[in-house]
Order: sequence, then C-alpha cells, then structure tokens
Amino acid sequence: MLPLLTLLLPLGLLIWSVYRGWPVLLAAPVMALLAALLATDPLLATLTQRFMPATGGFVVAFLPLFLLGAVFGKLMEASGAALALARAIVAKLGPAQALPAVVLSCAALTYGGISLFVVAFAIYPLAVALFRASGLPHRLIPAAIALGAFTFTMSALPGSPAIQNAIPMPYFGTTAFAAPGLGVIAGLIMGMGGLLYLSYAAGKVTPNTAQSVLDAGAFDDAELPSLWLALLPILTVFAMNWLLAELAFPRLDLGYLADPSWGGVAPSRVIGVWALIGALMLAILLLLALSWRRLANPRQTLSDGSQDALLPLFNTAMLVGFGAVVAALPAFAAVNALTDQIPGSPLIGLAASASLLAGITGSASGGMSIALDALGARYLEIALAEGIDPEALHRVVALATGGLDALPHNGAVVTLLGIAGLTHKEAYGPIFVVSVAIPVVALAVTLALASWLGAF
Repeated sequence: MLPLLTLLLPLGLLIWSVYRGWPVLLAAPVMALLAALLATDPLLATLTQRFMPATGGFVVAFLPLFLLGAVFGKLMEASGAALALARAIVAKLGPAQALPAVVLSCAALTYGGISLFVVAFAIYPLAVALFRASGLPHRLIPAAIALGAFTFTMSALPGSPAIQNAIPMPYFGTTAFAAPGLGVIAGLIMGMGGLLYLSYAAGKVTPNTAQSVLDAGAFDDAELPSLWLALLPILTVFAMNWLLAELAFPRLDLGYLADPSWGGVAPSRVIGVWALIGALMLAILLLLALSWRRLANPRQTLSDGSQDALLPLFNTAMLVGFGAVVAALPAFAAVNALTDQIPGSPLIGLAASASLLAGITGSASGGMSIALDALGARYLEIALAEGIDPEALHRVVALATGGLDALPHNGAVVTLLGIAGLTHKEAYGPIFVVSVAIPVVALAVTLALASWLGAF
C-alpha cells in the first residue's frame, strides 16, 4: 500500500491544487519532487535527470506544431475568418440549435488546425449570445466547447492536425489519416453521444424566437471575409497535409536521414510531422495574403500568436515531466505490469497504459508521449509479428489518451473554465461526461469492432 501511495498522493494533490487554481507550471514540478521524496529517490537528480529532460524533450519535439498552430489560430481570429465561419454555422442552424451550433463551430475550427485554446477564446462570446437566445444554462457552455474542441476532432477524425493525432506518427510510421474507418466510427460516437447528453442536461426548454446578436467586435459586417474565404485556409491545412504526407514527401529521396548526423531515422518517422508543419506554414502564408488589409497590425498579430503557443506548450511539457517522474516509480511499474497482463490483443494493454498515463499527467499529448517512448517500439514489434496494422495502433493510442486526459487538472479544462468564469464545482460535471466518459466508451467500442473485423 505504501508504494502505491507514492503514486496516488502526488497525483491527488496535483489534481487538488489545479482544482484550487494553482498554476500547472508550479504545481507539476512540486508534485514531481513530492513523488520522488515519498519514493526516497534523490530530489535534485529527479529534477535534472528525469523531470527536466522529459519536459525539454517534449518542447524540442513539438514546438513547431504548437507555434504554427497558435499563429494560424491568431490570424484566423484577427482577420475575422474564425468569426465569419462561426456566424455562418450559427445562421444556418439558428439560435434554437445553440448546442450543435457551438459544437460544430468549435469542431470546424479545431479540425482546421486552430489550437483549442484559441477556439475557446474565439467561440465563447458567440456561445453566450446563442445560449441566452435559446434559454440554455450558462454552465453547459464549457462542455459544449469541450465537445467540439477536444474530443472527436482531437483524437478520432482522420486528417486532424491536432498534436494528439501527430504524436503517434513518428513511432509507427503512419500519417494523420491513419485508420480512417475506425476514427470516423469513434468520432460519431463521441459527437452524437455528447450532443444527446447535452440536450438531455439542458432539459426541455422552449426555444426563444429572438435572434441572437453575434457581436463582430472590431469588425464591421462588411469587413468580415466571405464564408469561402474563411474556409479556404482550413481546407488548405487539410488538403496540403494529405498531399504532402501521401504524395510529395514519400517520393523524395530521404535516405540521408539514416546518417547519424540527421538523427539516424527512417523517413516514415518524420514524414507525418513534416507534412503537418508544411501544411500549417502554407495556410499561414495564404491567410496573410488574403487578410493583410484586415489586419490592424500584422506584426503584432504574429507576435501575439507566437506568445499564445508558449503557455499551452509549457503546461503540457511540465505535465510530461511530472508523468516521467511518476512513470519511473516502482508503484507505476507495478501498475503498468498489470496492464500488460490484460487478456486479448496487446493493443488493449497499450491502450490501458496510455490511458493511465494521460490521466496521471492530465494531458493526452503528454501521456501519449510517455507511453510511446516507453512502450511504442515494443508494441510495434509485437503488432508487426501478429499482423496488426500500425494504422490501427495509431488510432487506438490516440483514442486511448483522449479520455482520462480531461480530468480536473487538465490544462485545457482549467483554461476553459477560467474563460467562462465558472468553477469546477459549477461546470466540470458535464465536461467529464462529454470529454471523459463518452470517449472511453468510444474507445471500448472501437477496440471491440477492430477485434471483430480482424484489424488486430
């Protein structure tokens, strides 16, 4: 029981401290050191040899994606493209359909590559107007944004530029379009299940016929881009990601990557990440070309976007550091050994380990990185030996970390509640259902379906 306490106490205190409003940047290293203290590990060595390398490794690996994603999102926001797209969805569905309007607005923006943090800021004012017009409770707004921004578009739908869909690519030699059938099925379960729950939670409310006022803020209606111009950068991210990953980069001679001076890696381990970086860069250039006149200060917009990348990047990286410390504890090794003993496909064990780490770190990307660093190569070898498609491996791992990650200490959850001015007690319950409970069900269904179809 005492070894298990070294795992549970720091995790519980991390969740409690974030629940109480303490910053992740401070809470994560403090609780990592507490875990080391309870396990009688050397504190300074834990900090410099475990926590910091894991934190820095995540930053080194994924800084370009966080940076480009945040800059792209800021340009979409500052140019009015995000607002134009959201208003078009709202106009099509009407204020009586506030829940699907908010969910689809968030889904369209995040699926286009916009950071969920940026989407939360951009959509929240529109969600308030819609919910008021429809007479829906304000406490459901964070859950509606969460459903659209960090469930099915993050881990399930093929082609998603989300960091959680990019991390498995270098480990399994896959692309963002891995296992599209399984992804679409899981996405439908999350999306439809979440909407049904939110509709149930909202109760039977007679729609108000009053039209919602969607404030354009600094834009006049005439200054907003058309729907197609607003969609074009998002379509560019999706299309160029596919073209670069499936057609362009595979045809290049990338044999030089085998040289140790270039990392000594196979091209398949970097093509997926390269494609996403290239797609975001092209979309940013397109946005600048289309929106230059609408940007009050392009230089400031780019600066603000780059700054927006830092907090989510380092919050996630710090949680990766915490997870790395916990993963080195004897208690975690014992728990992880139990997941290896789960009967059935080895992918079930990998999914269980990834889910556990996502819950411990409060981060899908953080938990996934740790799990794949520790287990990815071994499970890929087993999968190939047993005829398991690496694409199925990619999709299952992405789905596995997109559930327990949204526990109360998740950085996106903390940010979302802060934007809405609500506490965990007031609004976390619905977030838990749409972002934790239903995605776990979707994972279970996907595992069962894939096993039945022989994907494993």
